[in-house]
Amino acid sequence: MMSRVYLDSNATTGVDPRVREVMLSELSVEPSNPSSVHFFGQQAKKKLTAARETIASFLQVKPQEILFTSGGTEAMNMLIRGILDRTPEGHVKGHVISTDVEHSSVYQTLCALQPKGCALSFLPAGLWGAVQPEAIQSALRRDTRLIVLSAVNNETGVKHDIAAIAAIAEHAGVPLVVDGVALLGKELFSIPLGVSGMGFSGHKFHGPKGVGFAFLRSGVKISPLLTGGDQEFKMRAGTENLIGIIGMAQAIALLRNALPQATHQMALLRDRLENGLIARVDPVIVNGMGPRIANTSNLSFPDLQGEDLLIALDMAGIAVSHGSACAAGALEPSRVLTHMGVPPPIARSALRFSLSRWTTEAEIDHCLDVLTAIIKRLRG
Repeated sequence: MMSRVYLDSNATTGVDPRVREVMLSELSVEPSNPSSVHFFGQQAKKKLTAARETIASFLQVKPQEILFTSGGTEAMNMLIRGILDRTPEGHVKGHVISTDVEHSSVYQTLCALQPKGCALSFLPAGLWGAVQPEAIQSALRRDTRLIVLSAVNNETGVKHDIAAIAAIAEHAGVPLVVDGVALLGKELFSIPLGVSGMGFSGHKFHGPKGVGFAFLRSGVKISPLLTGGDQEFKMRAGTENLIGIIGMAQAIALLRNALPQATHQMALLRDRLENGLIARVDPVIVNGMGPRIANTSNLSFPDLQGEDLLIALDMAGIAVSHGSACAAGALEPSRVLTHMGVPPPIARSALRFSLSRWTTEAEIDHCLDVLTAIIKRLRG
């Protein structure tokens, strides 16, 4: 009998054994703080610098453009709040363009700024699942201070045309901040010139939790989110999580050999899952009509409840999700699907399957067999 199957990699991924090895090695050395001037501190600083250079090299950016954070949520808050002008009274000036299907780290952050004077334009993604570049162009105003959106939607996997939107932002002279959490580790990409900043999280690509980073392009000015010491080029105060950073850098270094072969394999397995379910238990609806990242499939099963399917799968040893992990436990249908215009009954019947480069064909076939049996039982 097959052991448990994990198909919720957009929530988190397992730590690669090679990442764990370098982290355990670091745990065995003497106490060290990269800000200390003595021998031990300087040794730590060398490791911090090496990790920063590894990540910058992979993304083809400058090392000083990489700022370490506690994860993707902090990275996005750092970039959004840091770029927008704030008065001493806490008011935020200017207009921001985003979409109505962003991850909570973006959507809720922008909503929190609205009462402080920030004017927001949440553009509809529609059933396509992403905003078209011309909609961004049309939404620009004279007081637009920021465009912020996801490279990949974490629930549907639909991708924005970042290159085209970056060109619009660059021409307009408006900073563009991109949530790259669901992108890194899934496919190779480059950062267009019009992108001012991006946020990433280590545990989404087989690195450790509690660590991430922001890319901040040279010349883009931000106000620090956290103040105190001079760490991270005076942009993020607090002693760096060196063990986590070393592990995250190792996870990124491993991507050099894993991609693009892993992208191709995940896409094959995702299509195998979708086509198999459509053949066996139609009707099945694929949510998100736009081009998708290789590892993500958001499927609705009309006349059924997604939570019933999720629980039944979990009892059978298969882990999937009902939407974003940050909204787990919510009784309402997915905000992302609802804002896309998916009818509530269809949104409530949705499940998200998100693969990793560890996912196997045998696991997909097992999921197909188990889920088919569950659906036929519930529909019967």
